[in-house]
Amino acid sequence: MHLKRRSFLQAAGGGLAGLLSLDQLSAAVQTATSPYQRPRLKITDVKTAYTQNLHVRIYTDQGITGDGEGVDSISGAAAIIEGFRRFLIGQDPLRVEAIWERIRTSGIFAGAQAGQFVTALGAVEIALWDLTGKALGLPIYQLLGGKVRDRVRVYCDSGTNDRKDPNAPKYIQQIIEMGFTAAKIDIDDASDPARFDRVNWTASNAEIDNMVDKVRFMRESLPSRIELAVDMHGRYDLGTAKRVAKELEPFRLLWLEEPVPPENVDALRDVRQSTHTPICCGENLFLRHGFRPLLEKQAVDIIMPDIQKCGGLLEARKIADMAHTYYVPMAPHAQASPIGMMASCHVMAAIPNALVIEWHWSHPPARLQRWRQYVKQGEIIENGYITVPDRPGIGLDINDEAVRKMVRPGTTWFS
Repeated sequence: MHLKRRSFLQAAGGGLAGLLSLDQLSAAVQTATSPYQRPRLKITDVKTAYTQNLHVRIYTDQGITGDGEGVDSISGAAAIIEGFRRFLIGQDPLRVEAIWERIRTSGIFAGAQAGQFVTALGAVEIALWDLTGKALGLPIYQLLGGKVRDRVRVYCDSGTNDRKDPNAPKYIQQIIEMGFTAAKIDIDDASDPARFDRVNWTASNAEIDNMVDKVRFMRESLPSRIELAVDMHGRYDLGTAKRVAKELEPFRLLWLEEPVPPENVDALRDVRQSTHTPICCGENLFLRHGFRPLLEKQAVDIIMPDIQKCGGLLEARKIADMAHTYYVPMAPHAQASPIGMMASCHVMAAIPNALVIEWHWSHPPARLQRWRQYVKQGEIIENGYITVPDRPGIGLDINDEAVRKMVRPGTTWFS
């Protein structure tokens, strides 16, 4: 089970930077080891569990397991993964890309272009990468080409945006004390008293004034070293989006996120061309194909795939590489547990155009406590950064005893 690392590297062609095909990786393992050393693994089972998110665990005949995670588009994902079993049981888990592509192409008439199918497949793919790394004794970042950075910058969702919020001083102080260099706020508010219509999201002058005041309050409250991003959640029409982007230019935002719905790329490009405020989009897009028109039409300054949603780790790497040809950085959306977060950080460690990754678990205090209990390694964020571990696979171990108490009501933990 333990490979001689030097012989493995020689068999792989002197380095792992080109091993984006798992067929090549599997062949290198066969060449570099004698028959009794080879990790001839077979997948024996795949199980799912729900906490806030979806967890996937893949089992093998040699006792090695892999963990993956999916977010958002997960309500029916467990049943979808049950349908993947025939493509998984008995297969070599090291052939990650081959398994991924076979499942994806088999589902062309079953929704494999986006949504729950892709999210479910991505969670399985992450578990396969974790398993492969453990089998070979290598961290995932090494399988993706090696590190270009040792740690990944993290930004904090602020939990507040209102000068009248009694929790605002406490939450803002927490951002400062935890060492974050960037934070984000939401400025879309369905309950804003200035709104005239519950359905139409055309903002009135008073509503836009309230949005700007939220940004002004946070910009005045945070030290200048902490950059500020703003999210509009894709709710507004084109006219509102352009007005808000223009109004926010003096604040020199890190970005303005999804000022219009993401499905109309031409409208998003119109917003970008109208302002100096950087525009960010992508948390609701899937696969490379979802990001291609954003980049080709130069509709964004920053892309924001959710790696637990868009198709998995290698797909995220391919999205980042595609964006890099347009000189566009990547700042993943992330509301995953420490397992999904660290898996995403392996991608961020391996790509040149990584900007920053989101952290969604700061408030309320009970949620922060769950975050710190989720894995046996405890807290993974230090001074606003995550250091990517050199341990095999994702490099973290789920605290099954603690997380079992966090499952959704009526469900069980991998049983």
